[in-house]
Parts: sequence; structure tokens; C-alpha cells
Amino acid sequence: MRRNLRLTRLAVLALVGALTLAAVPALAADAPAGVVNINTASPAELELLPGVGTAVAQRIVAHREENGAFKSADDLMLVRGIGEKSLERLKPYVATSGATTLKQSVPSPRAARTAESAPRG
Repeated sequence: MRRNLRLTRLAVLALVGALTLAAVPALAADAPAGVVNINTASPAELELLPGVGTAVAQRIVAHREENGAFKSADDLMLVRGIGEKSLERLKPYVATSGATTLKQSVPSPRAARTAESAPRG
């Protein structure tokens, strides 16, 4: 009996894992393709990045003009308004060399709603 229960649990875990892995490419396929070169991009091009609005885009350009080219995407953390979480969202879409190829805005991921954050009615 216990052996059957263990096998059932293992099968359920394997199925959940397979479904999760199958969903990852589908989610990635919805994301726009391309990168923004943070060393040459205009503020409008920087605003295509997830979570980057007008103010942050202008701060990125100002930082670049005052301090020179960004050596890596991690240097974005030197810009006020970009922290670890923001950087992780930006990294897949940021380059420090080459052309800017991102042509459409990348939506920012929404946080999952909890019971505390759900609207009250």
C-alpha cells in the first residue's frame, strides 16, 4: 500500500514538473525578441525595457554621459531606481555592444495577488 502511494506521488510530481517545463517555452515565446544596447540607446528605446519609464530612462542616459559606457548590465545598479529585482527583469533584454534590436515594449511582470492585496468589496 505504501509503495503504491509513493509511486503515485512520484508520478504526480513528474507530471507537474513536465507540465511546468512545457509551459516555460510558451511563456518565453510571448516575450518580445531583441535587446537594447544601454550604451547607445535613446531614452525612447530604453523605455521599451520592462519597468523602465521616462525618469529611469533619462537617469540611465545621464549616468552614461557622466561616467562613460556601461561595462556590463550589472552596472545598471549604479542608476537610481534600478535594484536587484529590476536588474533581473532587465538582463535578458540588455546589451552593452551591438545594435538595439528590441522594437516593442516588454511588459513588466505583475506580482501575484495575495489575499491582503486583493481588492475589497
